[in-house]
Amino acid sequence: MVNLSDHELSREIIEACRLGDRDAFRALYDFYKDRVYSIALYFFRGDPAVASDVTQQVFLKLMTSIRQFRGDAEFSTWLYRLVVNACLDTARSRRPDAVTSDRSRMKAFAVPGSQETDYARAQMANSVRAAVSALPPKFRIAVLLRYFEDLSYEQMAKALDCSMGTVASRLSRGHKMLAERLKSVMGTKR
Repeated sequence: MVNLSDHELSREIIEACRLGDRDAFRALYDFYKDRVYSIALYFFRGDPAVASDVTQQVFLKLMTSIRQFRGDAEFSTWLYRLVVNACLDTARSRRPDAVTSDRSRMKAFAVPGSQETDYARAQMANSVRAAVSALPPKFRIAVLLRYFEDLSYEQMAKALDCSMGTVASRLSRGHKMLAERLKSVMGTKR
């Protein structure tokens, strides 16, 4: 059995993956699959089929390119770069009307309480999800990496292959767009 830290895989596991060790790759997959799927799920507006496809693409790409990982950055940052590329490539190849929006998927985010509270919470979660999903891809991925994956600006800059200033700019513009889209929802709560 392979032991993993909470934050980063050991160099030994990554090196074993580079040498073709299937058990090490399985450990790598088990450790990161939920994070990769989560980013893809939110990026593609809650579409589990596309999120699964992107997750599969990322790990297939990882299998074929892990030897290229030089260790200049954290492994997770390099992996997030693969996720960003897979999401953007898939988004470019899809028709805009191919993305689905299913309000019932947000029911899983409601916590126990009254039916009115559950409904209001689900509606708010749906509004936020829809607002994030409506952002242009470069702003959407920045918001997802920052707030859903809790990456630092430095990690985001490496994953997005841009400067930290560009990361800050994309987050700022993303915040403004989200605020504008959510203004009507938030205004009714005051």
